Amino acid sequence: MAKTVKKEPKEKEKDPNLELKILKTKKQYRVLAGFLLVLLSIAFLVSFISFFVTGQADQSAVDSITNRNETVQNWLGKFGAYLADLFVYRGFGVASFLFVKLFFISGAFLILDLPIRKLKNTWFWDLFAIIIISIMFAFAAYTLPELGGTVGYEMNLFLQDYIGKTGTLLLLAFSIIIYLLFKIKISPDAFKTFFEKKKKDISEDLTEMKAATSGTDYNLEEFALPEEEEIEEPTIKPSLFEINKESLKPTIENASEINLEPTIKTVTPSPEPHIIETNDDAFVIEVTNDEDVMEENLAAKLVEDFGLFDPTLELSNYKFPTIDLLKEYSSVGITINQEELEENKNRIVETLKNYKIEIAQIKATVGPSVTLYEIVPEAGIRISKIKSLEDDIALSLSALGIRIIAPIPGKGTIGIEVPNKNPTMVPMKSVISSAKFQEAEMELPIALGKTISNETFVVDLAKMPHLLMAGATGQGKSVGLNAVLTSLLYKKHPAEVKFVLVDPKKVELTLFNKIERHYLAKLPDTEDAIITDNNKVINTLNSLCLEMDNRYSLLKDAMVRNIKEYNEKFKGRKLNPENGHRFLPYIVLVVDEFADLIMTAGKEVETPIARLAQLARAIGIHLIIATQRPSVNVITCMIKANFPARIAFRVTSKIDSRTILDTGGADQLIGRGDLLFSNGNDLVRVQCAFVDTPEVEKIVEYIGSQKAYASAYFLPEYIGEDGGSVNLEFDISERDSMFREAAEIIVSAQQGSASLLQRKLKLGYNRAGRLIDQLEAAGIVGPFEGSKARSVNIPDLTSLDQFFSNEQNNL
Repeated sequence: MAKTVKKEPKEKEKDPNLELKILKTKKQYRVLAGFLLVLLSIAFLVSFISFFVTGQADQSAVDSITNRNETVQNWLGKFGAYLADLFVYRGFGVASFLFVKLFFISGAFLILDLPIRKLKNTWFWDLFAIIIISIMFAFAAYTLPELGGTVGYEMNLFLQDYIGKTGTLLLLAFSIIIYLLFKIKISPDAFKTFFEKKKKDISEDLTEMKAATSGTDYNLEEFALPEEEEIEEPTIKPSLFEINKESLKPTIENASEINLEPTIKTVTPSPEPHIIETNDDAFVIEVTNDEDVMEENLAAKLVEDFGLFDPTLELSNYKFPTIDLLKEYSSVGITINQEELEENKNRIVETLKNYKIEIAQIKATVGPSVTLYEIVPEAGIRISKIKSLEDDIALSLSALGIRIIAPIPGKGTIGIEVPNKNPTMVPMKSVISSAKFQEAEMELPIALGKTISNETFVVDLAKMPHLLMAGATGQGKSVGLNAVLTSLLYKKHPAEVKFVLVDPKKVELTLFNKIERHYLAKLPDTEDAIITDNNKVINTLNSLCLEMDNRYSLLKDAMVRNIKEYNEKFKGRKLNPENGHRFLPYIVLVVDEFADLIMTAGKEVETPIARLAQLARAIGIHLIIATQRPSVNVITCMIKANFPARIAFRVTSKIDSRTILDTGGADQLIGRGDLLFSNGNDLVRVQCAFVDTPEVEKIVEYIGSQKAYASAYFLPEYIGEDGGSVNLEFDISERDSMFREAAEIIVSAQQGSASLLQRKLKLGYNRAGRLIDQLEAAGIVGPFEGSKARSVNIPDLTSLDQFFSNEQNNL
């Protein structure tokens, strides 16, 4: 007889919607409890104040609180009279006001969804303070028991019965010391430093008064007391100078004849050596003071005193755009047409059967605009045979944009992507509000859209590190750029990222003019931050190269490898701003139509773009380049090699697809935001999120209406080979006051660069640039040579002195 096996019931799958409802309900109860505590704290405050204003008029009415005919004077009625009696009179007296603070803070933590465990320390020390204050008032104001309350009164009597008044006073003092040391954290060193500072100030004041009254200035190095007068003891610290008489005897002849009690003056510790004179002119003692010793790490002390540096402090009240600024579309979500899926499945199976290809299993994954059919062929079927049937399957399905993935990376299946007859839109609001984007811990997160499996697709621009975007006209490039910029605006503070926008078409990116002083970067002395003139594009790209070189110099001085490590070190106050260090925001260069720049400028644009693409990743400059013509003369091998991340919207030919992606597939897309994303070898099909022009307008108006910086972020000033409109004829009388010092630094380093003067002289870039121009006009440095440092025409400082002497003689 066969043994029957009892099947265990399957574990019920957890319903994610149910879990969300439970979490939402818990949050509602938490907020409700928080408001209850806040209101209760206000009731406590009103009741306690009323108790001290109206006195004890309500004491007789407390016991008959249920009697409606009884009247009370408390501002909160009988309930307030009861609370005041319970907490103030029968409780802790004046110290009960701390309960108002405790209940209010606890309620605020619940409302703001802050971790309650952080309140444990506050509750402990405040309850400790309530007890101590209650006993103190009972001890000091024995005839006013309401100040200390019944609890303080009884505890005071209890302590005095056992340890007397003196012992109670000492115990209270000890309790106050405990509170100051462990709660307020006032250290003995703070008291010591305070009194030493006061003592020093008083002594300095006395010295100044003596000098003022005497009217004579004495030189301490020349001043010596007469032999008859009594010599005061030296005021030098033993750690700085000690004389060992025994050690001097063997080395000095007639030691008994030498007076070893020198006339010693008061010296202040400094790194310089000090000469101490003796009565013997032939014997001189030289003492070098110890260097100043820091008792603790300076950076750690600064962080302890001032906290980490906050780059957002200047715009601390800045508010990120709200999600409700994005449009809510009614036709959102995937609609599953089972008849269409069955029909497509049958046609795929039938077509493959016609070519004697049997299928073991087939699975459909429905996306916003495309459905992926995963098939598992029978054993012995060649994958290349299925791949060659792409056009036949497209014909049988009567669909445009069939794409076969053979095999799907990471899976043992073959994928056939079939466009839906009724594709659904992916609104920007749905991807911005998704948990995947909101919780993304990335440096520069970008929400592109949704994949075939309907998952929000989020990538990090900082890790790409540059993005190349191509597609035919009207296929979604401009919407894709807006989606990228919108993602960064929703995630990054103006202090953390800056945009350099290049728009040769002059109409696509003009909306972002309203956030110029928040997010945009531009050259000094330019009116518009959004660049539309091709000549200005060349200057801007070369300026970005100068910014890159300056940043690499800062990274070298800070001994770090990338912008993330540098900014962390700067936030930790380990880099001194006086040495030229500053917080470095990310810079994102966006070029809307790259082909037009190549046609008009050619190598002048390609060279700085290629240089930035090769080197700028580590210092936080990232490029996004879009073009509608991905031909080889526009997207050259030099550019493609440095742009591993690529987005391809629909293109017109397989050649264009191979140009942008190094493989086919982009010509099989269906348009309207359908894209392929590549960051290496894998291709991901994504439906780009749609953000309309009115939505972008609302976002930039919301940001633009807030407090901004004084100006846009200025890039280093760049002067072309022709020198632009800058006049290099300088009058000697108009030279900068630091001209000679700058010339000495340049000649000593044999490197003519403004960034060197910035670091050495602690100047701004504009003043350093003017100094370089003056040095060029004087003939000390050579002309501008692009991104290279200028040549120095004077070999050494001696020749420089001769140069200045000749110049003075010729005046």
